[in-house]
Amino acid sequence: MTVDNSTSSREMAEAKALRRAFGTFATGVTVVTTGGTIPHAMTANSFTSVSLDPPLVLVCVDRSAVMHRCLTTTGFFGVCVLAAHQEAAARHFADRWRTLGAAQFDDVDWLPGENTGVPLLEGTLARFECELWRTYDGGDHTIFIGKVLSMEQQTDRDALLVFNGKFRQITPDWSEVPA
Repeated sequence: MTVDNSTSSREMAEAKALRRAFGTFATGVTVVTTGGTIPHAMTANSFTSVSLDPPLVLVCVDRSAVMHRCLTTTGFFGVCVLAAHQEAAARHFADRWRTLGAAQFDDVDWLPGENTGVPLLEGTLARFECELWRTYDGGDHTIFIGKVLSMEQQTDRDALLVFNGKFRQITPDWSEVPA
């Protein structure tokens, strides 16, 4: 008797449907970065705050992604929350076929983080430098929790979002945000 371990077409269809359903939750777009001898970046929308005390954030990364290996070896990472005008950067760092290493940063404006040296994109809504604090199993992803070492924020820019697999823009009304 032969056992077929391949993914069935039904399972693949269910995974696509699940992905579409997850995509109905509008989310911000980030670029996660690592430094070191071979810097790396990837576009991610699996980012959220975890705690204010201590200040913690999380990113979820597919176990097969280059970023997964980078995060587990460097110990530090950056998160850049993209502004509406940065769709090209989001697409660039989502492109699996782009040049890797330091060259992937040639076409974007960036600066090294003051605490860790991780590349941080310029013109973003917010930038965080993080130290890897904990990791957790998340199925086909790993949940990386980072302790925030530094943060910068700009409030004069529109936000880049992803909804139903497409980039969108939103302009916040900062006059209605409580102090």
